[in-house]
Amino acid sequence: MYKKLFHLVLCILTCVSFRTQAAVILQYHHVSNTLPSVTSISGDTFTEHLRYLKTNNYNVVALNTLINALEQGKMLPDKTVAITFDDGYKNNYEQAAPILEKFGYPYTIFVNPTLIDEKMNYVMGWDHLRELAKKGALIANHSAQHNYLHQKLKGETDTQWQLRIKNDILHSQTRIKQEIGHDFKYLAYPYGEFNNALQVLITELGFVGIGQHSGAVSQYSDFSRLPRFPASGVYSNLTTLKTKLNARAFAIESMVYKNSVSTENPPAITIQFIKRDFNKNQFTCYVSGAGKATLNWLDEHSVRIVSPTELKQGRSRYNCTAPAKSHPGSYYWLSQPWVITP
Repeated sequence: MYKKLFHLVLCILTCVSFRTQAAVILQYHHVSNTLPSVTSISGDTFTEHLRYLKTNNYNVVALNTLINALEQGKMLPDKTVAITFDDGYKNNYEQAAPILEKFGYPYTIFVNPTLIDEKMNYVMGWDHLRELAKKGALIANHSAQHNYLHQKLKGETDTQWQLRIKNDILHSQTRIKQEIGHDFKYLAYPYGEFNNALQVLITELGFVGIGQHSGAVSQYSDFSRLPRFPASGVYSNLTTLKTKLNARAFAIESMVYKNSVSTENPPAITIQFIKRDFNKNQFTCYVSGAGKATLNWLDEHSVRIVSPTELKQGRSRYNCTAPAKSHPGSYYWLSQPWVITP
């Protein structure tokens, strides 16, 4: 009820001249010239990314600045970007931080406090994180040990799972606050995986959930599953990244599906748009490894999306895009992640 009332008021204020966000969150892991390229980006290519942002006048802001504006329903300038890193690898301190400092860009590092406390040799220690925080980096929660948070242990009940994950998240948050002083309630899901129960839990705990599925963000986004554009490995190509940097968020009233982690195969999702700033015949969805999805428009603002074939077990996505009518050259972009289980 309150969500619909918020959107009604928002529409009264903005629908005469409909505006949509062009804000994105970028996700990196390693910045390294020697590590495997799957989740890495070289220092030179990372510099090229930041130089492109600077040369083309992108509004690079801290993650809390971005999220606060979205939660308050404030419009951000077009071309707003937040930069994030997952896992707190040592090369973030050795290679990424000096490059970011040259450009004067804020950034966020999502860390696993238990791995830090265990002095794992591939992650930064608290001393380095404190040093980066003093220079403006935001340190946030990536769970205690980078486990799959939605998965239950053998024989574990729903109540036991909920208590274990709650303790994991809150312990991690406490350690970050003790060591760094930061208490931003942002949780980057390990491996980008989440299900309905995990989304409900982190929302009840007052956290914003952040995934690894692609897409832009706006005041219409689901704050239990904000998207990010991966920008490392095969996604580090600047030519394709340029299009993503100008992506816009669909104005969505609701997305209905059984669960992101599901035995339903193929899974279906129904999206209801608040306003459709695109032509229906230009709205296209692709399925990981299966070509175009099947679309069934239920009315002018609602569409059902399903894969034409069963998905492979494990991770898959539906990626949907459409050219923006009000902003020629920009695309609306949405990704629905799936984990298909036996």
